[in-house]
Amino acid sequence: MSKLTKRAVEGLEARSEDYLVWDSNLSGFGVRVYASGRKSYLVQYRAGGRTRRRAIGQHGALTADEARLEARKLLGEVARGGNPSEDRQRHLRAPTVASLCDRFLAEYVSVHCKPSTLRGYKCVIDQCVRPALGPRKIVDITRADIVEFHHGLRATPYMANRSVSMLSKMFNLAEDWGLRRDGTNPARRIKRFREEEKKRYLNDDEQARLWQVLAEALETGQETQHAISAIQLLMLTGCRLGEILTLRWAYVTAHHLELPDSKTGRRRIPLPREAYDILMALPRTDGNPHVILGDSETGPLVNLQKTWLRVRARAGLTDVRMHDLRHTYASVAVMSGIDPFLLKEIMGHRNLQTTLRYAHFADESVQRAAASVASRLALGMKRPTPGGPALRVVN
Repeated sequence: MSKLTKRAVEGLEARSEDYLVWDSNLSGFGVRVYASGRKSYLVQYRAGGRTRRRAIGQHGALTADEARLEARKLLGEVARGGNPSEDRQRHLRAPTVASLCDRFLAEYVSVHCKPSTLRGYKCVIDQCVRPALGPRKIVDITRADIVEFHHGLRATPYMANRSVSMLSKMFNLAEDWGLRRDGTNPARRIKRFREEEKKRYLNDDEQARLWQVLAEALETGQETQHAISAIQLLMLTGCRLGEILTLRWAYVTAHHLELPDSKTGRRRIPLPREAYDILMALPRTDGNPHVILGDSETGPLVNLQKTWLRVRARAGLTDVRMHDLRHTYASVAVMSGIDPFLLKEIMGHRNLQTTLRYAHFADESVQRAAASVASRLALGMKRPTPGGPALRVVN
């Protein structure tokens, strides 16, 4: 035994078999000389009644002095009751972010969320999370890593914010599942990017154009009756697209659509006479319980997007999404004086705050009404009073 220095280690010659040389100054610190001539530093200690070894690094990548400092650190952990070798093995066996994604989808999302939510989460995971963080160990992810990940998606603010929100939920579950220490969620307190709210409302003229195009498409047979009826029902009920496409005849009554399950749970949607008449005019297929039929003999229409793109182009509404029909329904309801609490139930919003996003339409209606009253009253300012001088209006 002698002190392991750069010169001493480089002077060690390879033999036919691997061998160890121990440092004379630091007990447990040594170097392994392989038959190939490669040399690697290590520490040896006892823990749990067994002798264990932990590799430090290869000579050349580390100097003898650097290896000695790391050996002191590791042996200090042993003195405090630690087990560096076991900790390293545990870290090597630790699950990755990719495996957390799989477990999140299988054990949480598929059990507690809607199929549409599952598809959305899977899309975010496959497009964003796996490529950037998938191979990393769950325990190694820091807040700085999440900040960098979020910043890398800055060109798509909505996707960036949804990804971080999902990661926060995943790391909360990782703590619940014992994969990270409690209170170490690295996705908390990440400042979100500002998102521009995508809302488009059809005015009266646009609504009229759309109705005309739908009627022409139905009359000429350019689109199927079921596809056109689906768009009409979206406009007349304010339903979500999925609620109309998955609608079954068993859910239809004379005055309501009784949905057993929706985005916000069980829903009872008012069914106006115009919408009811559209439904009653639809052809049915024996053995198919769905209202909006497509090519499948037993299932519903799956894709309404192609029909919508053609219809909106003919109506000159190329910037309007199908979901904007729901926004339009809500805006017309507010301008018609519908109470926000009632509208919340009609729209199936989880909370009133979502419904109150349309409150500015009520403000506009009040402003127009007040302006109309003021205009009528102001007419008297321009009429002369009987038996008196005319009022002069100064502009």
